[in-house]
Amino acid sequence: MLSSRTAFLFDLDGTLVDSVYQHVMAWHQALNAEGIDLPVWKIHRKIGMSGGLFANKLLRETGLAITEERLDALRQGHAMAFRRLDAEIRPLPGAVELLAALTEHEVPWAIATSGRMETAEPSIRRLGVDPQKVPVITRDQVRYAKPDPDLFITAADELHHAIQDCFVVGDSIWDILAAGRARALGIGLLTGGYGAHELETSGAYRVFESPAELLDNLDELGVRS
Repeated sequence: MLSSRTAFLFDLDGTLVDSVYQHVMAWHQALNAEGIDLPVWKIHRKIGMSGGLFANKLLRETGLAITEERLDALRQGHAMAFRRLDAEIRPLPGAVELLAALTEHEVPWAIATSGRMETAEPSIRRLGVDPQKVPVITRDQVRYAKPDPDLFITAADELHHAIQDCFVVGDSIWDILAAGRARALGIGLLTGGYGAHELETSGAYRVFESPAELLDNLDELGVRS
């Protein structure tokens, strides 16, 4: 039986941890290593989308053939570069406290990220999250990543919750688009570099500045003491 209680499904990078720009620079280094010249700002606009969509966008914008071998090289190059930058990453203000508050109020929550566990694991550890106790869904576990809804639907299933009774919290338009396709309510955060108008146009029900502001306004989403 699926529960109709409220649950929260969180994106990771840019939503709970301050890692968007480390991912941008890691992709920039990986692309340079493959001889692909793409401005940093264009890379930022693609953070959070699936690897396949990322490759298709590269093909359209550069005219280069993005073969499976080149895509694998890019993934490996990104992972290596990201590990070099990992020490800089910290939880976003209020993120740890937000997760603790939901746990205290017995509100189920999970993490669903387009990243693979090899790059996501250190950030998950910094949040104090135990994947043995809280569902953590990564790119390794689904066929398609955002803007497809698979990550969030899988996370809801792990919580035994109906997806339409979940809030999806994310920082990018890809999170919000995936939330809409999953029939969940999307909550946008400004911590990934996207503006409020962009998130709202993509379908965000509410937009908050940070996890800290979301924590301060949980009662507006039906979470009360």
